[in-house]
Amino acid sequence: MLQDIFSDLQWRGLVYQTTNPESIGAWLRERSRVIYAGFDPTSSSLHVGNLMPLLMLRRFQRAGHRPLALVGGATGMIGDPSGKNAERNLLSADQLRANVAGIELQLRQYLEFSGSASARVVNNFDWISQFSVIDFLRDVGKHVTVNVMMAKDSVKNRLENEAGISYTEFSYMLLQAYDFVHLNRQFECEMQLGGSDQWGNITAGIDLARRLNGSHLQGMTCPLLTKADGSKMGKTETGTIWLCPQRTSPYQFYQYWFNTDDADVGKCLRFLTELSHDEIEALDRARESVPQERQSQRRLAESLTGFIHGPAGLAKAQQAAGILFGQEIADLNDDDLQQIFADVPSCTTPRNVFFESGLSLVDALVLSNLAKSKNEARRSISDGGVYVNNRRMDAVDLVLGREHLASESMLVLRKGKKNYALLRLI
Repeated sequence: MLQDIFSDLQWRGLVYQTTNPESIGAWLRERSRVIYAGFDPTSSSLHVGNLMPLLMLRRFQRAGHRPLALVGGATGMIGDPSGKNAERNLLSADQLRANVAGIELQLRQYLEFSGSASARVVNNFDWISQFSVIDFLRDVGKHVTVNVMMAKDSVKNRLENEAGISYTEFSYMLLQAYDFVHLNRQFECEMQLGGSDQWGNITAGIDLARRLNGSHLQGMTCPLLTKADGSKMGKTETGTIWLCPQRTSPYQFYQYWFNTDDADVGKCLRFLTELSHDEIEALDRARESVPQERQSQRRLAESLTGFIHGPAGLAKAQQAAGILFGQEIADLNDDDLQQIFADVPSCTTPRNVFFESGLSLVDALVLSNLAKSKNEARRSISDGGVYVNNRRMDAVDLVLGREHLASESMLVLRKGKKNYALLRLI
């Protein structure tokens, strides 16, 4: 049973541009359609910026349509000029193959590959690599005018830039346009999705398919994922937010969304979650009445972390978040602690000395600069303000040993409510 996905996308603000806006909703309700979105293999992992097309494919699949996720093994060799001010660095063939494999693996985690609306992952290297230069120019280039290509924003913006655009990146549009032609022929694909910066490439594919296949295809773009100030979402001072847990831990991923600004969180709930309209509107009202409770941010972080990293990843992220609010530290490893306390001062002590004779709590507080002197350290312990792994320690003569480690080689010291330090054995 097909769902009215177009109305839901409009409510969420996810329709930026579309062919035939008056009739496309009815067209989508007529029957199950094959719909594709492309992913450039610029890295071995997807990142937050890829969430929009990924979730759009998933929304269409849940509404009864069949998604095609295209990994650009061929187009990745060139680089899309859309939204770029300068030429991309070309990747080596080995790096590109590794990136394609990594992205294919991730896509298979988030789409369903069984049932009547089964998804498929395809790689455009499989068909683009079959062309010779002359064949491509005769069979494809002959049907696209330079005038049309020059008018596309992705090309026009680069031509106005001092850096200009190489013939290599100029040809990217032709390759992506031919992808739509091939997918229409091979899989009866009738619609392409993309970000708003892809509109020129999408319409080029629609026009080429009309000329080569006699097909009448559709396109739709969604807004780019940006903050209220216009900057791209998914970037931090320390770098990109990745979907791969080895590159961005579930805790870091959770914290990124939990720290979303009030001005952005309503849009993120609509764009990036599958929460119902009623729940999102209830969160909007709570944000107005009790903003300090951060219900919207918490729900956003829970929903996205659970989707990307699963229930176990979400539980670990929530445990890590709780630690910063005083929850007892247990069942973590060095990497977990290092990520949670990345911004906390750290100090070191020799592993062999620690295991053989231990380290007094008083000395640890001075070593970590949580106390300026041993007398101050003793007073803080006596006053009940010192914690090891978030457990209060009130014995002034306590000697820290193996049993106080929170992970393989670390323990966490705290004085008062918020003054933390990480003690590492080396």
